[in-house]
Parts: sequence; structure tokens; C-alpha cells
Amino acid sequence: MAMSNIVEGQTSIETPAKPVRASPSNWAILALLAIGALIAFVDRTSISSALAVPSFKAHFQLTDVDRGWVNSAFFWSYALLQIPMGWIVDRYGVKTPYTICFILWCAASAATGLVTTLAGLIIMRLIVGAAEAVVVPASYRWIRNNFKEGQSGTAVGLYMLGNKFGPAIGAPVAAWLILAFDWRAMFVITGLAGAIWLLPWMLMVKNDLPKAGDMVEVKRKASAVSFGTIMASPLVWGTLIVNFCYNYFTFYCMTWMPAYLVEQRGLSLEKMGLYSFFSFAGIAIVALVAGWSADRLIARGGDPVFVRKAFVISGFVLACTVLLGAQTQSLQWALFWNVASLSGLGLATANNLALCRLTLIPAPAVGLVTGVQQVATSLAGIVAPILSGWLLHVSGGYALPMQVIFVFLVIGALTTWLLLRPQWAPKIPEAAPAA
Repeated sequence: MAMSNIVEGQTSIETPAKPVRASPSNWAILALLAIGALIAFVDRTSISSALAVPSFKAHFQLTDVDRGWVNSAFFWSYALLQIPMGWIVDRYGVKTPYTICFILWCAASAATGLVTTLAGLIIMRLIVGAAEAVVVPASYRWIRNNFKEGQSGTAVGLYMLGNKFGPAIGAPVAAWLILAFDWRAMFVITGLAGAIWLLPWMLMVKNDLPKAGDMVEVKRKASAVSFGTIMASPLVWGTLIVNFCYNYFTFYCMTWMPAYLVEQRGLSLEKMGLYSFFSFAGIAIVALVAGWSADRLIARGGDPVFVRKAFVISGFVLACTVLLGAQTQSLQWALFWNVASLSGLGLATANNLALCRLTLIPAPAVGLVTGVQQVATSLAGIVAPILSGWLLHVSGGYALPMQVIFVFLVIGALTTWLLLRPQWAPKIPEAAPAA
């Protein structure tokens, strides 16, 4: 189904902007974006492994509530800058903003190993969050410009390999570096190692910063869908709820899973890293397969909205098995459901993002809409660690935090079914006639 049949009026803005069939170089750059996301998530989640280390907790004198606040600090600045970063990439391209921000977050990640106070630790997390705010709006802006609808699920699935393998690799790598050296060296090494990525990025990606003569037209297209129009769309509000519910679970896993596996299930730091890897590798692989499968169904004539919604709802339902892991007394079953529930959510991953950020959204507004949606994602990153830490503190165990996850997963499935409707998507005005 053509995009013009999905969102009424969409084709009236940018006739030339219909994405062409992706070239091999586009797939190579997509892989590079996925690696960039992987590096971002390694730098983002390495703090979680450190928070499970007694010497780190003792050094900063952290309580469970303090650990929740430290885990969430990244998302304070990350949330604040999502919409501005979406606005920037819609107008100034992907390469230059991404390059500047990448250098900044790698430097701040490395500097985290040098701080000696809790205030310094939080400041470094704020800087990393601010700089990484560019990653998602820029990546989806680039995907929207270079992949057509029948490829978007696969493209997003491949990109999400970086998002999910980042935490999968980050936990065991951080644990190994902490054991081999200490937590300080872990931050310095992971922060500086990522800078190697800049070389292929600078060589492979064309500069898409608009020329001065083209800036007026670029700004006109980027402003075709106003912020007010976006916020007036019931579909956009539906995507905010769905993104919050999806990410509440994933951010709980990124921030509290290491501590849960060590403290509640008695795993060593090495085994914790291994099972964290299995969980995030599972969601990454399922996300890729589900995105590819949805693309094949759409290519055979399936309605893009119906197909992707079916995958998203199925993913939320399977993720609800997290409650089984919370209630079992068996270590083996707890570890099984820990992996299975997060892996099952992979059915929703690529298809939710393709649906909410590509299929239903007018092309000129992808960066801005993604920025708006990322505020909900960031809010989940703020709320999940703090609320889970407080629930852990008042209940003395992880069962209550997991019950709250179950509630949000149910809300996410219902919202996908009821609110993600094409007729409620943001509309773009008819293009003004040429003078």
C-alpha cells in the first residue's frame, strides 16, 4: 500500500521525497548507524553494571533510592533535548549534528571514570544524555529518506540490532573490565574505544548539511507540519503512550536487571553479564526477524498498519510473561522467563518503530515527531529506574516492580489497538501553488 493511501494528504508536500530503493551503500551506512547506536547504549548502560559492584556503591555511599536516581540522571537531559534535536536534524541534516554529539558523549563517558563525587557522577550522566539525544531523531530521519515502506521494517530491525546488542554487549563487557581492572578503568576504556567509529562515519556518509541557497526550501518543508498540528493528533498521543509502556520494561532491564540477577537470584557478576547478554540478544534477533517478516507480508499485499499493529500487540502480550519470572521460586525458570519475556517484546520492537515513526508520519516531520516520541521514551527512562528503586525499597523485593511492568505492558497493547489509526495521524497542508 502506498504511503499516500495511509496518511491522507501526505503526498501533497514533497513529490520528489518518495524514498528510492535502497542501494548497497545505504545498507552499509545503516549498519554504521546501528553500530553508532550500539556504542551509545554501551556508554549509556555501563553504569548499571557499576551500580551492582559493592566498591562503587561504597565509594559514592549509594542507597537503593540513590541508585535509581543515578540510573535515571541520563534521561533528564536526554528527554529535554529530544525535540530540539529532532528540529535540528530536520533542518541541518544528519552528519554534522551526529558527529559533534558523538565526540561529546564519548568524552563524557570516559570522564565518568575520573569523577570522585556523586555530583560529578550525575553531571557526567547529564552530559552523556544531552549528547546522545541526537541518535534516534537523526537515525530515523536518515532511514525515512533512504528506505521505502516495504523495506522499513527490515531497516529498523537492522538498526535496532545496535540498540539491543548495546545493552547485551555492554553488561558483560563492563563486568569483565570491572573484574580485570576496576570500575574507573571500565568507564575510561568504553568511552574512548567508541571514538574509532568516527573514521568510517566521516569517510562513508555524505555531508547533508543544506547549502545556504537551499536552506529556505529545507526550512519550508520541515515546517510543513507544525508542532501544534503534531500535538493535536490523537495518533501521536497514542504513540507516546505506547513508547512509554514499551520502554518502561526495556529501561527497567537496562538499569535494574544486573542488580536483580545478582541480589535476588544470587548470580555472580560474570553470570549476570552472560544472562543480560542472552536477554538483549534475544530481543535484538526477534526484532530483526519480526521486522523482516512484516515487510514480507506487506510486500504480498498486506495492509502495513494492520500487519505492524498485529506484531506490536503480540510482542506486548508475550512480554507479560515477565510476571511468571517474578513469581517463580526456581532459579532456572526465573532465568528462562527473564530471557523469554524481553525476547518476546522483540515482536513489537521494529514494527512499533516503523509504524509510529515512518509508516504513519509525514516525511518532512519525521525528525520532529521522533523527537516528540522520544520525550515519552526518555520519561520511561526517568520513571522506570526511580519508581523501581522506590518499589524495591518499600517492598524489599523485585516482585512488585515487575508487577508494575505487567500493568504498563497491558496498557501498551490496548493503546496500540485503539489509538494507532491512520485517520488520526498528523495531516500536512496542500502545497501552495507556484508563483
